[in-house]
Amino acid sequence: MNRRAFFVSCVATTLSATVLSGCASRYAPAPAAFHEILQQPYRLDAGDRMRVTVFEQTDLTNTYTVDKAGYIAFPLVGSVAARGRTIKEIEGDIASKLSEGFIRNPDVSVEVDRYRPIFVMGEVGTSGQYTYVPGMTVQNAIAIAGGYSPRAHQTDVDITRQINGKVLTGRVPITDPLMPSDTIFVRERLF
Repeated sequence: MNRRAFFVSCVATTLSATVLSGCASRYAPAPAAFHEILQQPYRLDAGDRMRVTVFEQTDLTNTYTVDKAGYIAFPLVGSVAARGRTIKEIEGDIASKLSEGFIRNPDVSVEVDRYRPIFVMGEVGTSGQYTYVPGMTVQNAIAIAGGYSPRAHQTDVDITRQINGKVLTGRVPITDPLMPSDTIFVRERLF
């Protein structure tokens, strides 16, 4: 092999290794926390809307949205912390505050009326913000976003999710379930 051919071969090998290592460094499988959080009770955050029912108190029964600071403004008792808390915890807080001089033995029920939206980006028909529905999978979200573009990689996607105050990104198959406020990124296929 002459010097020129050897040089070209070395450059090609180096470039191939660099490109492949670049692809490998971007790949990040989903951390275990991605799937563990799906088995835990749902925790509220800013943008969630709750339906609070105080039985036999029609003036207090209404829908309340968690604000940017993580609170709901509830009549008579004022601000109630909601961020990072479960529905049962909110029910207990409201009942406890109402029983402190407002209502004797309040019966409070809370349910999520509307979840935070999800976001779909990348190689889909129409990127944007979409309504989350419990039980939604990545494939459902892609269908709602107009399906795949002709250049889309269709077997897995990257999801960015906030878990316990940390923002994590990982690659998951399209059959994986979603959480409210997930951001889905559909990559472009290489070939």
